[in-house]
Formats: sequence, structure tokens, C-alpha cells
Amino acid sequence: MTHRPLIAIPARFAATASALRHAAEVNARALIDAVWRAGGEPVTLHPYAPEGTTDPAEVRARLSRFDALLLPGGGDVAPHRYGATHIDEAVYDVDDEQDAFDLELARQALASALPLLAVCRGLQVVNTALGGTLHQDMGGPGHEHRNVRHPVSFAPGSALTRITGADKAEGSCYHHQHVDRPGEGLAVAARAADGTVEALELPRHDGWFLAVQWHPEDTAHEDATQQRVFDALVRAARGAA
Repeated sequence: MTHRPLIAIPARFAATASALRHAAEVNARALIDAVWRAGGEPVTLHPYAPEGTTDPAEVRARLSRFDALLLPGGGDVAPHRYGATHIDEAVYDVDDEQDAFDLELARQALASALPLLAVCRGLQVVNTALGGTLHQDMGGPGHEHRNVRHPVSFAPGSALTRITGADKAEGSCYHHQHVDRPGEGLAVAARAADGTVEALELPRHDGWFLAVQWHPEDTAHEDATQQRVFDALVRAARGAA
């Protein structure tokens, strides 16, 4: 039997989950399925950051047993995490424990060159971890990229183009925040027609890394371009195993 590399995916807190009767820790089934199709073993990681703090050594030790990290979508990153003093009324589902854990996961994965794929909130977490900033809201209905599909154009020569073998894709989006200033070392790898940053990469990073603002898992079961994102992560994880 072929070894499936272990792909760590931090859980998202859910107030309720049918059949479980209590609050839960979850990940989207489509995301798990996409990793499994790619040949990976998706493993849900319990977010632990009591009082919004983390022990970097503990996070590093927890990550050391995995072959790759996938930072999934979720609620908004707290604005104070990227230096904002004003909180827009559109900001929602902020969780200090989730923020602290995700940010430390990103830092440790990048520091150790662990293969890392970041999706939607995950992209925003990495951007924040590297000192970038976010626009807190895109301007409400008609302007936000919430529950829409739209064309995404890839930058020529980008890692995204090499990974997918394409120069564009249809992105399934669900976000109202987006990148303002890219963090240190990050380069824009894709944009929407309205200029919104849709992907980031780290050209001078030693490890495998890709961050996308849309949700490739939504359509990966029927769109080979989207599935290739997960295939590439798992290939990188096999190399790191």
C-alpha cells in the first residue's frame, strides 16, 4: 500500500454540528476530499492557544510529525493582528484562539520549509504573519466576493501557472476581506478582473508554498485545474516525508 503523507489541517470551531449535539471542531468535507483524492491523509489538528497565546516550541513540535500543512478558510482575522486600530462593522467570526494558533502554524511551517497551502482565510493568515495588511471589507453587496465564481488571471511565470499548467481559472470565492499590502517576501501570483489579489507566492522561499484567496476545493471534483493545487501539495509532502 502506498504511504499517504500526513497533511495537517487546523480545525475550525463550530457552535453546533448536527448529530454531535455539542459545539464542534470541523473542516469542510470538500477540502478533505480534495486532499484524499490527491493521495494525502488529511489530519485535523486541534487549535490550542489558551487566552490567545501560543508556545512556539509546542507548535513546532506538533507540526514536526506532519509532511505538510494546509491552512483552510474560516472567519475573519482580528484587525489588531495586522496593526489596525479601527474595526469595521462587517468583520465577523473573529476568534482570538484560532488567530493565535493559525498565525503560529504559518510562522513555524515557513521557518521549517514545511510544504504549505493556504486557502482563503489561510492566505490572509500568512499575509498577516509576514507583516502584511488586509482591507477589512470590500464594500458590501455588489463589491464583495462572497458566494460568487469569477475569472482569475495568473501571473506569467508564477508558481501557480507551473502547478496548474494554466494561465487562468474560475475561482469559487467566499470572502469580503482581501490583501492590502503583501507581507515580506510575498509576490502576487494572480488577480481578479477588479484587481483583487487572488494568490500569493514566496519566490525566494526554500520550501513549497502557495496561497489562494478563492476556494479550489469547491470545484476540484470537476475541475482538474483546481485539483492540481492539492495534487501539488501532496507531491511536495511526499518529498518532505
